[in-house]
Amino acid sequence: MRLTKLGHACVQLTEDDRTILIDPGSFSEAGDALAAADAVLITHEHFDHFDPDALRAAMAERPELEAWTSRAVAENLADLGGRVHQVGHGDAVTIAGFDVHVYGEDHELMHPDLPPIPNVGFLVDGEVFHPGDALTVPSEPVPTLCLPGNAPWMRALDLYEYTREVRPGRAFAIHDGLLNDIGLQVMERVLTSAGDELGKEFARLTPGTSVDLAAK
Repeated sequence: MRLTKLGHACVQLTEDDRTILIDPGSFSEAGDALAAADAVLITHEHFDHFDPDALRAAMAERPELEAWTSRAVAENLADLGGRVHQVGHGDAVTIAGFDVHVYGEDHELMHPDLPPIPNVGFLVDGEVFHPGDALTVPSEPVPTLCLPGNAPWMRALDLYEYTREVRPGRAFAIHDGLLNDIGLQVMERVLTSAGDELGKEFARLTPGTSVDLAAK
């Protein structure tokens, strides 16, 4: 499997001639990948993960393209009918030939007086887990974690505690689109420290960078 980061929280996963795209939001550089994907997975409704206009345009252009997502996003795309599939915690589905297990229910809290929105994470082929905007711990091993590196709802302490709970084989930072160069340097130091603590490889991928997971 090959993992490519396409900016902020968007990653592309490719195996042989099959490709899925996760969270091609408005901060990502996912236009070409969206035009070529076999399927799209959306963790939740926030604009940095879900660009409804771009997704609708891609699905209008390619009638075979389908999406799997949380309840709120599925409701937003209800006019697309059976091409949009709502999934929830505990679901196990086959998407474009990938085995996908769904974990998580809620986005991390953003405001003390507001309930969380729905958020689902995707574990693909038992290899890559993308949690969206939640610190969800799957009930099975996570060889490769797409690790949120920065968010309004997240502290450095959360990153350490989350990686200690998940104990991934390796982690690649996502969700870093809000950071300037100084912030990225700080995040990378925290990321490296968390990886060293577990004796694992934790790294940040720049947009467009690919990793051959089988070769790591």
